[in-house]
Amino acid sequence: MSVATPVLTAASLGRILQSARKTQGLNQTQLAARVGISQARMSALEREPGTISVDQLLAICSSLGLQLSLAPRDASAPQATDW
Repeated sequence: MSVATPVLTAASLGRILQSARKTQGLNQTQLAARVGISQARMSALEREPGTISVDQLLAICSSLGLQLSLAPRDASAPQATDW
């Protein structure tokens, strides 16, 4: 991923993490080993990312070479409705 991707919903977080994992040629077992969780937990986090802890999110981001940034929302950006 070369451009910033806004995360507006938990579902979009799961898709972004899965895409980054696949782009790097990693399967769930390989990424899970890097993060120190089971493959089943990695699968669950991609399917139901609303259950991810901040520690797990940061570990996954670090393992994938991603940076987590928070910024004011662009006023023209779509609004999340499933919080």
